[in-house]
Amino acid sequence: MDTLVGYASAHGSTREIAERLAAKLNEAGLKAEARDMATVDDTDAYHAFVLGSAVHRQTWLDAAKDFVGDNLDVLGHRPVWIFSVGMPGALRGPWKRMTEKGIPVIVESLPRDLLCRDHRLFSGVVGKDQLPVTGRILFRLMGGRFGDYRDWDAINDWASGIARELARG
Repeated sequence: MDTLVGYASAHGSTREIAERLAAKLNEAGLKAEARDMATVDDTDAYHAFVLGSAVHRQTWLDAAKDFVGDNLDVLGHRPVWIFSVGMPGALRGPWKRMTEKGIPVIVESLPRDLLCRDHRLFSGVVGKDQLPVTGRILFRLMGGRFGDYRDWDAINDWASGIARELARG
């Protein structure tokens, strides 16, 4: 089965997660490729989709939302999983607890006709160079910490679950 692990990445963290997901699907005996959604021109070539985007202001990047909106006719008839990459791992205290409340906001920002089997919010990399000076100050005042917060074990486990589902048909 050909699976697209499509991504929209702002700084590379989401791309690297997509590449890991595709590698794990391939290791499970499936045929998967990670590609920037902006470069995909034939969605009919894929039998399943794992789509993800960086999250800015509680929504996917425009390129990812456009891809989903433009391809609902294909996505509606094939298995789809979605993932979002944000900064919950970089936050502490009440701000971290609030990230769970943001998940429905992220999903609701996508086209309503998109049906998916699962959605996961993964933490990404939060670097000082990714925020303007005022953003860095606010981030630190909120208790945010810069660094790489990707949980590779959780990402691998999710990929294994997807592989099992696809293998079952």
